[in-house]
Amino acid sequence: MKKEAKQPIVETLGRLFETNDTFYLIDFKRMTVAQAVELRKTLRKAGYAYKVIKNRLALRALGEKCPEALRPIFQKPTAVAFADKEPVALAKILKDFSNQGKILAVKGGQVEGQILPAGRFDEVTKLGSRQALIGQIGYLMANPLHRLMRTLQAPLGNLGILLGELKKTKNT
Repeated sequence: MKKEAKQPIVETLGRLFETNDTFYLIDFKRMTVAQAVELRKTLRKAGYAYKVIKNRLALRALGEKCPEALRPIFQKPTAVAFADKEPVALAKILKDFSNQGKILAVKGGQVEGQILPAGRFDEVTKLGSRQALIGQIGYLMANPLHRLMRTLQAPLGNLGILLGELKKTKNT
């Protein structure tokens, strides 16, 4: 491939790496063409990008911003799945696709700016979605206030019940 042909590819990859702070590096050597097409369709439908890359061009696109921990991963056949939103959902799609026949393996990547070794990929797939995690945090923050409110209302409620019972006994 001539240098003039490589430059647009490097620029495109550079833009993808800049705009997506989450990406997974995938070893796809056991995938057939049909399986690769199916994976691309699945990812495109969910709003994610998937590119089979040349390692040297990807390293050139990352430039100096490439963390040293990722450099050794760019060896052998590599594809990249990019996520600009919901990195956990992308990880779950990749895991489900891999479980269909053990046809791909995640070699590592970057999740919201944090380096992800291959061994920790399963941890990411077990996380809930961003919305679910935000909901859990909201619940944990609101629960003590809700309990305090119920505790403060309990004496007034009990007083109301007591007065109601007292009224019933007076009327009889």
